[in-house]
Amino acid sequence: MPFVIMILRELLSIGSCSQDRTYSIYLQSQILFGLEHNHLTVYMQDLVDIDVFLDAKRVIDSLRNKEIAPALAWCAENKSRLKKSKSKLEFLLRLQEFVELVKAKNFLQAISYARKYLAPWGSTHMKELQRVTATLVFRSSTNCAQYKVLFEQNQWDSLVDQFKQEFYKLYGMTLEPLLNIYLQAGLTALKTPFCFEGNCPKEDPLSLDGFRKLAEPLPFSKQHHSKLVCHITKELMDTENPPLVLPNGYVYSTKALDEMAKKNGGKIICPRTGEECNYTELVKAYIS
Repeated sequence: MPFVIMILRELLSIGSCSQDRTYSIYLQSQILFGLEHNHLTVYMQDLVDIDVFLDAKRVIDSLRNKEIAPALAWCAENKSRLKKSKSKLEFLLRLQEFVELVKAKNFLQAISYARKYLAPWGSTHMKELQRVTATLVFRSSTNCAQYKVLFEQNQWDSLVDQFKQEFYKLYGMTLEPLLNIYLQAGLTALKTPFCFEGNCPKEDPLSLDGFRKLAEPLPFSKQHHSKLVCHITKELMDTENPPLVLPNGYVYSTKALDEMAKKNGGKIICPRTGEECNYTELVKAYIS
């Protein structure tokens, strides 16, 4: 079972209605990025409006296969809403279809296509229109960078990204899932260099690979004041529970070492190295 599914199942068992909506929207967005549909069906189908997102996924898959028709059909279905948001997705799709005709050397068909589908956009997108129609002269074999880029694969990748932006805008969602934003906000406060060392405690969320990956682009937590946590008790070391230094340099809380000395007849055993010393050899450390 994917890491995200395990986390979401746990959250859903304790979440509120608003939280459930956040989790379900996250799952919906994952359909667009390749999460297996059967995982949603088995675990959380009741919370997810799957059909809308499956339609969007079909459009994305078709664009990745260099097929324009499904995307144009989606634009036609949502024409009034896209027009209201001043979307230029349909225009970009029409441009790409024109370029493909030129690439296939169907020049007469390309000219007819431009007159029928591109000319209506001339009043608002004349510069882009002029640049693309110039490919009738420069062709796909051109060395002119300004026009050569129009025939490259990354134009299709840009269409996929543009479709995702329009889709999210249409349904009032953020490009970055809210669940990611919420988790990253919490991880920012927890992320320290110590979390990425081999001895990161299991109680730390950043001991999990999934959370570590999510925290990668985040800055380390800014600590204005040092906080010392005892390796043994996991409690804060402060003036009420001051740190004590062993001869080998390791530091533990007074509370932990007092209990250890009582159990071992005044002997202290370092839990990290196994070295022994007397309680009287400990030195008190001061926190500034």
